Amino acid sequence: MEKFLTRRAFITGLLLSIAIAFVAQYSVNITHSSYMAIDHMPAGGIFLFFVFVFIINTLFKIIRPSLAFSPGELLLVYIMVLVASSVTEMGLGSQLLPIISGPMYYASPENQWEKTIFPHLKKFLIVNNPDAARYFFEGLPSGMKIPWIAWIKPLSVWLPFIFTLYFVMFCVASILRKQWVEKERLIYPLTILPKEMVRETDKKGKLVPFFKNPLMWLGFAIAFIIYSTVALHNYFPMFPRIVLSQKAPIFRRTVDLIFYLSLPVIGFTFFVNLNVLFSVWFFNILFKIIRGSFNIMGISSAENVGIYGCSGEPIFNHFGMGAMLVMVAYSLWISRAHLKDVWYGATGKKQVDDSEEVMSYKASFWGLVFGSLFLTGWLICSGMTWYIAVLFLLCAFAIWIVLTRVVCEGGIPTLVATSIASAQIISAFGSSHLAPMTIVALGMTYVYAADLRTFPLSSISMGLKISSDSRKNSYGIFWAIMCAIIVNIIVTLSLQLYLGYRYGGINMNNWYFVGNVMAPYKYVAEMIKSQTSPNKIGWISRCIGAFTMWLFLFMRQHFLWWPFHPIGIVVAPVVWVDTLWFSIFVAWLIKFLIMRYGGIQVYEKVKYFFLGLPLGTYTCAGIWFIVDLFTGKTGNMVFWI
Repeated sequence: MEKFLTRRAFITGLLLSIAIAFVAQYSVNITHSSYMAIDHMPAGGIFLFFVFVFIINTLFKIIRPSLAFSPGELLLVYIMVLVASSVTEMGLGSQLLPIISGPMYYASPENQWEKTIFPHLKKFLIVNNPDAARYFFEGLPSGMKIPWIAWIKPLSVWLPFIFTLYFVMFCVASILRKQWVEKERLIYPLTILPKEMVRETDKKGKLVPFFKNPLMWLGFAIAFIIYSTVALHNYFPMFPRIVLSQKAPIFRRTVDLIFYLSLPVIGFTFFVNLNVLFSVWFFNILFKIIRGSFNIMGISSAENVGIYGCSGEPIFNHFGMGAMLVMVAYSLWISRAHLKDVWYGATGKKQVDDSEEVMSYKASFWGLVFGSLFLTGWLICSGMTWYIAVLFLLCAFAIWIVLTRVVCEGGIPTLVATSIASAQIISAFGSSHLAPMTIVALGMTYVYAADLRTFPLSSISMGLKISSDSRKNSYGIFWAIMCAIIVNIIVTLSLQLYLGYRYGGINMNNWYFVGNVMAPYKYVAEMIKSQTSPNKIGWISRCIGAFTMWLFLFMRQHFLWWPFHPIGIVVAPVVWVDTLWFSIFVAWLIKFLIMRYGGIQVYEKVKYFFLGLPLGTYTCAGIWFIVDLFTGKTGNMVFWI
């Protein structure tokens, strides 16, 4: 039997999980290069895995074949790096410390946070030492030591919650694995590249077939060269760069139609179902038409729903939330037979085969139950009333599950939800009907439930898909994944404290140390001051979104000719899809033409070209980050989305 969960694979996975923390933090905060761990498919994670598989493991095969890692071992390493990448930057690592220290640093007589926020903010959630907070943002004076003690109390409160939250996410992913992987047979497009990078044939050789394919290297070279012109232009302004983005203002210049070629997005979405691709770009255009028409006719909502999702567009924000809730309800409904088996396995009422699961149904179910109770209790202690805490968790997990589903079926590596849970609750109830302490506690959830370009549930779900395909599911994978998450978080937080006190946070990444920090406190301060009522337009928009999603699900279920996929309704209004729609359209058009005129044989041959596009892009970003690190160059961002 092929080796999968071995000691050396586990140790290597941990070491690369630590390495991705250094790569991500130094890239965004010190060299200000490309974002290496910001998306559901991390550029830095793929780069490190490529180096290990293509260079290090190949050298092992040449020097001493017995040293070489098996494909199963390599996939375990990748799974650990993938889940570690989901928490080392935007997922958590670059948000926790700045947000919990931000109030002490950014509070001023102008924003009046000391009057509006501080009386309702639980002090154990934040850094209370003003000097510790100030020096974290401005850098330590010469000769002073890092004030570690000031961070012990808030982190000792936050970390048990964070680790429990991610454990609960693992339980959810484990419960849904069989339904999504075996019964619905979702494609998981983002897992194809790492699996192809290690797939061997009966013909043994130093290189796997993937690295011998000329079409793969052609796609790799095109992406590498194009993005290298960006880097060379940053070093030498006279050097011409290839511009991949243009925009055209439409609807009296109230809406921009963006034409952007993202080579990684084209590469990944090429493997997505044609109906899904068509629905995403088609409905994004449709929403642009609706948005532009609203702008011309003066139809808008002045409600403040924060900066995330469909920022500045409350109508679409709430529409998307209604659609997501119905999508989750439908997903659970069609999973009812499987969920009944999970219940039987958890309660022992019936013998159920869960031998192929990473966690038994009993462990997953009761872990979900008791973990959720702990999370609810923690949120209550943070200032929420009990029913708001329950509603928040339900809403947040609905969003996480929908986004995970979209990532696993739609293959879009850069994605956020149309809305976030905290904004939805405040809008639905109205800030006048919520205690100020509850509003502030909802603002603190921005640490882990606001900027959702990546989060562990999606990476864990993809990891379980990879292990399922390898037929190597075992309880040990649970420990490998959780260890990768815990170790990475500890290393990331320690490293960020060191970098912040050495260089000063305000000199590092502007979003993580300024915009992202100010966002929750500005929002809750306005909500407390304005005392809003339940937003009627918001409720109407949610109902319209829910009905639209139900209609699409009904039509898809009952009519084979129905061309639209419900994923399009969920993600089309999102700001990132506004940027990526053209890349998705290009992938759809190419795949449509290939399947119509070339057939499956041509598709199987050219797919390696499209796998080469993201690999070349991410390798380019990784290599130029290393160059920037040695040269001292800053601001050389060769890759964004």
